[in-house]
Amino acid sequence: MCRNIHTLHNFEPAATADEVHAAALQYVRKIAGTTKPSKANQEAFDRAVHEIAHITQHLLDDLVTTAPPKNREIEAAKARERAVKSGRYAVA
Repeated sequence: MCRNIHTLHNFEPAATADEVHAAALQYVRKIAGTTKPSKANQEAFDRAVHEIAHITQHLLDDLVTTAPPKNREIEAAKARERAVKSGRYAVA
C-alpha cells in the first residue's frame, strides 16, 4: 500500500506538488487502512491528505543539506537494480 512513498528531499529537480500529494495520499491510506474511504469518511480522508501534503511541502522547503542533489534517473536505476537482485522483479 505504501510503495509510492519515496524520498522527496534533495533531488534535482525538486519534488513536484503531485509527488508530495501522492506521498500524502499513500500515508493516509496506510494509516486509515483503506485505499478508498466510505462516503462518511471521505471528507476527513481528503482533509488529512491535504493537510499532510501541505506540511510535507513546508518540511521539504525548510530542510537543508550540504550534499549535492541526487539525480532522479540514476536513483531510479539503482532502485530497479536492487529490486532485480532481491528477486522481487524479473529482468525484462
